[in-house]
Amino acid sequence: MHPSTEVSIPAEGALLEGELTIPDGAVGIVAFAHGSGSSRRSPRNQRVAQALNEDRLATLLFDLLEPREEELDRQTAELRFDIGLLGCRLIAALDWLARDRTTQQLRIGCFGASTGAAAALMAAASRPARVAAVVSRGGRPDLAGEALCAVSAPTLMIVGGNDRAVLELNEQAQRQMLGETVLEVVPGAGHLFEERGAIERVVLLARTWFRRWIGSGDDP
Repeated sequence: MHPSTEVSIPAEGALLEGELTIPDGAVGIVAFAHGSGSSRRSPRNQRVAQALNEDRLATLLFDLLEPREEELDRQTAELRFDIGLLGCRLIAALDWLARDRTTQQLRIGCFGASTGAAAALMAAASRPARVAAVVSRGGRPDLAGEALCAVSAPTLMIVGGNDRAVLELNEQAQRQMLGETVLEVVPGAGHLFEERGAIERVVLLARTWFRRWIGSGDDP
């Protein structure tokens, strides 16, 4: 385990809590955008982050909503699909990484899950010179709207084979994207990749993608 630092990221009047992990000799950093109804403590995102740390990739896991907003969302579910808000929060985090002396020299990737994937794509479209790669896990890229056509960062979409509705949405989104886009289907996996071996496959795909585009470029 690599030591993490608690950070607070200002974002247009909000203060977002997060965990920044920078392994020795870090060659890049990945910012995580969690899915609907989740948080920075998502066990699946934590699992991916740990694997990236082992590859000398720093990680930022942070909450897209403040505690009061999370409580409101638990009751109404009205913020988890506000991609404009979530995307702006992620953009604020990317700008913060670009200013912070410990991370400003690192190439940046974004890892988005579920609705967080739409936020990641929106951020990539907004900061094309800053975001070098995107990975979507069980994502809803369709929710990124017109931003899809403006994403130039190489994008990997990972979808469970049994998550048929989301798979179809990813296939449609891929046809709209102009940059390099790869769709990987994990056979037998559902939306949350809880099946045996499913999250391990996600980990392998994500770390290979980020290693290629923001890391050392070495083969796994």
